[in-house]
Amino acid sequence: MKLTNTACKNAQPKDKQYKLFDGGGLYLLVRPNNSKLWQLKYRYLGKEKTFSIGKYPDVGLADARKGRENSKALLAQTPPKDPMEHKAEVKRDAIIEANNTFKAVALEWHKTQHNQWSTSYAKTVLNRLEKNIFPRLGNRPISDIKTIELLNCLREIEKRGAYDVLKRTTQVCGQIFRYGVQTEKCERDIAADLKGALTAPKVTHFRTLDIKQLPDFINALKANKARIFERTRRAVWLSLYTFCRPIEIRSARWEDLDFNTKLWTIPAKRMKMRRDHIVPLSAQVIEILKEQKQEVELFNTEWVFPSQYKLKNPMSDGTVNKAIKRLGFGDDMVAHGFRALARTTIREQLDYDSESIEKQLAHKSAGALGEAYDRTQFLDKRKVMMQDWSDYIDTLAGNGKVIEGKFEAKV
Repeated sequence: MKLTNTACKNAQPKDKQYKLFDGGGLYLLVRPNNSKLWQLKYRYLGKEKTFSIGKYPDVGLADARKGRENSKALLAQTPPKDPMEHKAEVKRDAIIEANNTFKAVALEWHKTQHNQWSTSYAKTVLNRLEKNIFPRLGNRPISDIKTIELLNCLREIEKRGAYDVLKRTTQVCGQIFRYGVQTEKCERDIAADLKGALTAPKVTHFRTLDIKQLPDFINALKANKARIFERTRRAVWLSLYTFCRPIEIRSARWEDLDFNTKLWTIPAKRMKMRRDHIVPLSAQVIEILKEQKQEVELFNTEWVFPSQYKLKNPMSDGTVNKAIKRLGFGDDMVAHGFRALARTTIREQLDYDSESIEKQLAHKSAGALGEAYDRTQFLDKRKVMMQDWSDYIDTLAGNGKVIEGKFEAKV
């Protein structure tokens, strides 16, 4: 006689466990603690086995019968498949699938990149994924995601007009899919199929002065009729003399400066290329830094350029740009523009080779030979180059015009 839902529900525990049979090997095992378990008795390759389908009432009578029929179908295959092994296989696949979601793979990839990234950049990458990708694709198995799904997800960023975020997020997705291929969690990088399908950001360059404007800028900074704070003015001078990135200027620490060797060593963790960067300090820069040290040494601050109002913090990232604007050059120049200005002028006016300039800009050298070039020779050459650049700036300030022809450098 087959079981009924009422019989299953009303089955009471006894001193010993007992079985209520439904037929075809299926029965409900009732235990003394009142727990009830669906089990199926079957034969596989001549051996009798018992397979647990699930607990009652989580698995009802109808579902238990479906489990029985599915198990019989597995046993009827050629060759026959063991229902118990099949259940274990399905469970393993489910665990693998849970670990192979786009989010799981993305987080695993993100963790592998930490040694190459700054803390702030790692946070930015994760924030972009959490905001733009995870809500729609995070819980999907990475191997199941179709190109059109990724495209539709990225188009949400495109609709906002955030084209730079779109470009960078697309690149990150490509890196995640390639990592998935390398770790055998997906078969291909579907982001590669999106080339040309999304709006590319308009290429814009940091505003920078024309070389002919440089004398006027230098003299305006020197005269300081805009009455810029001396601390800020020194930061502008340092930006001009060293052409380091704005974040490197404002986050400079006294512990990184060596007045004896006349070197500023910026640690790898604060550099875009994730390696130490050495900046030779000209006599002019040393003088500026000594003046700055005299101003802030009573404040007990680690920063070379602390905030004007909160000494425990570095100068804000907009301070130098505001100073440039007050000097009257805001339409033509931003702090980052000193880098392009120096690159062009040192090459054209001081006649230094591009390799030395790019090394001083902390850019990656072109080709394997460039990276293998003797660092000591590079440093010796850059020491001379940085002093020549400072002298050239001082000459412009004195003459008030760009020197005709080549500057007589000490190369």
